[in-house]
Amino acid sequence: MADTRGRASSPLKARNRSRDRDREKDKEQEKEREKSDQKPTIDREKTCPLLLRVFCNQGRHHRLDEYSRTALPSNELQVYTWKDATLKELMSLVKEVNPDARRKGTIFDFAIVFPDARRGGFIMKEIGSTAAGRKGADDIVTLESKKFQIGDFIDVAIQAPRVARRDRPY
Repeated sequence: MADTRGRASSPLKARNRSRDRDREKDKEQEKEREKSDQKPTIDREKTCPLLLRVFCNQGRHHRLDEYSRTALPSNELQVYTWKDATLKELMSLVKEVNPDARRKGTIFDFAIVFPDARRGGFIMKEIGSTAAGRKGADDIVTLESKKFQIGDFIDVAIQAPRVARRDRPY
């Protein structure tokens, strides 16, 4: 009998081992591609924050005609943050300065307001909604994922929670 330890006993087994090695290499290359495709997260310790101008309004968004090059809505909140800030983070910053917005169930509708280069004026684009005290799909949406650019504004429509009406017993 021939000693076959460490060697392929047939050309078919040798081909299979070679194919397995190729598959392993392909998997490693795929992992490397995935790593390079992922956007690097912002290092908040090393990256300077941006000034985000947030305009809050009760019940609805501001009208677009309230935004112009010379005048902006009066209820401005200036926040220093990063482009990877989530809507949940922004909601918590708004709640810090707006006591009425702290109630559970308060809804925050976020929109980006940016200049319209073609026609002049501004454009408003809804980017998501969050609720105080509740988890939602838009909680993890980032400014960067919605194409926010430095210099854009954030408009927040704050809607008070609906009070459940109870029937009176008489």
